[in-house]
Amino acid sequence: MTIHHRESFLNNIADQLGRPRRTEVEPPEYSVQPQDRVLAGATADELVDVLDKQCEVIHTNLEKATVETLPEVLRTVLEGYDVRSIAAAAGPRNEVSGLDEFYNRLTGEGYEVHVWDEHEGRHNVEFAERAGAGIVFSDLTLAESGTVTLFNDRFNGRSISLLPETFIAIVPKRTIVPRMTQAGRLIHAEESKGNPVSSCVSFVTGPSNSADIEMNLIVGVHGPVKATYIVVEDM
Repeated sequence: MTIHHRESFLNNIADQLGRPRRTEVEPPEYSVQPQDRVLAGATADELVDVLDKQCEVIHTNLEKATVETLPEVLRTVLEGYDVRSIAAAAGPRNEVSGLDEFYNRLTGEGYEVHVWDEHEGRHNVEFAERAGAGIVFSDLTLAESGTVTLFNDRFNGRSISLLPETFIAIVPKRTIVPRMTQAGRLIHAEESKGNPVSSCVSFVTGPSNSADIEMNLIVGVHGPVKATYIVVEDM
C-alpha cells in the first residue's frame, strides 16, 4: 500500500499543535518501578509453584513431565479430555521432545493428527476448526498471570490455539519468567540482537473467558473451553 502526502500531513498536525514535529518518543523515567520487584529473585522451582497456583485461578490444569515422560503425560491428558483429533504445531521442537514419533503412534492407533504445514494453507485452519485439541509450545511463560506466549510463525498458526475446544500448551521450564515485564524485555533484547521475533505474538491465559455481561464469568465464549499446561523439566 502506498501512503501519499504523509510527511506534509504530519507536519501540518505539528504546526497546528504549535510544536516541532517529533520523529521518536523517549520512554519515561519512573522514580519507582514496582514491576521489577514482583517475584524478583524467585528460583525456577518457585516460579513453577506460582504458575501452578495461578492456573487454579484461570481454570487451567497443570501437569509436570520430563522430555522422556512427555509423550505419555500428553497421552493421559488427551484421554482425559476424550480427544481423538489433534491440531499440532510443527517445528524442530517436535523432534527434540519425541512428539514426531508420538504423533505417528497416535495416527497408527486411529487418532486424527494434523501437524501444521505452511504449504497446506486453508486446510490447516479447516482441520483446526474441527479438532478436539490444539497442541503448541510456549515460547515465554508468565508465572504471575498464567500466560503462555506464542510466537506465531510458519510452524505455529494462530488457529491451533484459537479454534479447537481444548488448548494444550507444552511449557519448557526454562521459558518461565515472573511477568510481562521480563517477557517484554526478552523480546526487545532478541530484536536488538538482530533476531527478529514473529510479527504476531499471542498471549494466551488459559481457556477463553468473558465477564462483559453483568460481571458474570463465562468460559469458552470465543475460544477453547478447556486448557492444560504441561511443564517440561529438562527441555
